[in-house]
Amino acid sequence: MSDTAQYPVLPLPPSAPRSQRNALVRWIGRTVLRLGGWRMEGAFPDLPKVVLIGAPHSSNWDGIWGFAVLMATGLDLKVLGKDSLLKVPVMGPILKRLGVIPVDRKAAQGVVEQAARMIREADRFWYGLAPEGTRKVVEKWKPGFWRISKAAGVPVVPAYFHYGRKIIGIGAPFELTDNYDADVARIRSWYRAVSNGKNHEA
Repeated sequence: MSDTAQYPVLPLPPSAPRSQRNALVRWIGRTVLRLGGWRMEGAFPDLPKVVLIGAPHSSNWDGIWGFAVLMATGLDLKVLGKDSLLKVPVMGPILKRLGVIPVDRKAAQGVVEQAARMIREADRFWYGLAPEGTRKVVEKWKPGFWRISKAAGVPVVPAYFHYGRKIIGIGAPFELTDNYDADVARIRSWYRAVSNGKNHEA
């Protein structure tokens, strides 16, 4: 039985950005997920540019399983990180290889415009973030993901962790309107039907 058969990862469609990770890296990612008992459901959309959100973000383990998915699938997902963090010896190069790109939080145009500009100027760019902005339970999501998606003119793709079933899922894209509250209500309603965080629900 092949490694993929033992642990089904979702295939990447033609338009999705791909990393330069080799077969060994993909095998390590699949192995980590298989040993953790995780599998994937849903489908990656055939789109060159999206804002991908992951919720609920309730544990540092979310990052571990999320990076394992990127390694296993070869998806090139970009995540913004403090520019100072990426200058740290050893850690900086590792984070860059995992898709973390530096952002200057003191820049005049702000993080939202920096992220939106990167998406607009690229041929293919998937940008990922957690809408809560923290691992704590929050009543309201931060609007950054919505503002980036609107400024870049791209849809929002929801991803979730269901720790009870050991599922990492990808949902269909959400096309945003000009009504932030209504859009977030639609997305959070979808999450409540599918997700189950390690420490709390969406």
